[in-house]
Amino acid sequence: MTYELRTYTATPGRMDALMERFRSNTIALFTEHDMRSLGYWIPVDRPEVLVYLLQHDGDPKDNWTAFASDPRWTTAKEASEVDGPLTASIESVFLEATDLHPIAEVR
Repeated sequence: MTYELRTYTATPGRMDALMERFRSNTIALFTEHDMRSLGYWIPVDRPEVLVYLLQHDGDPKDNWTAFASDPRWTTAKEASEVDGPLTASIESVFLEATDLHPIAEVR
């Protein structure tokens, strides 16, 4: 199983819109494309940054390809970016679990 840590830096003034897109569209679509949300955080000293962790069932590349080509995603993305992009940058790190600590089950 592969995990993915993603960090989004919102375009200035667009964090609320980014969070709303996740609430209204993105998270549900992740689930449909074999990506399970494990948690979402905002760093205490960087309120314009969203950090989240996904668990991929299957190949992450295939999951992202299917997600990106889903017409519901493209429609939601276009609608949310009428006034410009929501993100200034996106970083991604793929992770494999170690045996140092058990992974908590997602409810």
